[in-house]
Amino acid sequence: MTTATWRPRRARIIPYILAVVVVAGMVVLAVAMPSNWALGDRIGLVVIGLIVAAILHMLARSRVIADDRGLIVVNGLRTHEYEWAEILGVSMGEGAPWPTLDLADGSTIAAMGIQASDGDRAHHAVAELAAMVHERGEASET
Repeated sequence: MTTATWRPRRARIIPYILAVVVVAGMVVLAVAMPSNWALGDRIGLVVIGLIVAAILHMLARSRVIADDRGLIVVNGLRTHEYEWAEILGVSMGEGAPWPTLDLADGSTIAAMGIQASDGDRAHHAVAELAAMVHERGEASET
């Protein structure tokens, strides 16, 4: 099997565009500040812009990767790795922003790499992922 990777489209593009705008805006602001602003103050403005860009990157890096061994879910700061037997099911209720994975230990985890804002693309991705879980995991038919 080849590796399947799902990433949100809008939730990836928009944060990166915003990051560029924020950093560029902070650089312009640092240059445009009055002459009584010290170099450290100007550098501070740019650093704040870079911190905002880093936070936006964490939001945009979300993804779900499926391979023969299992599933890797990247959400913001955390990366979770699961074997297929640990995943019981996948569901994305009406109005939910992303699907939820039901795990064998009774917990659930959001799979933010698939976002409802992507419309039909997201529903297709959830169907593909659910089929993989039923094929490779120990999930029961619903």
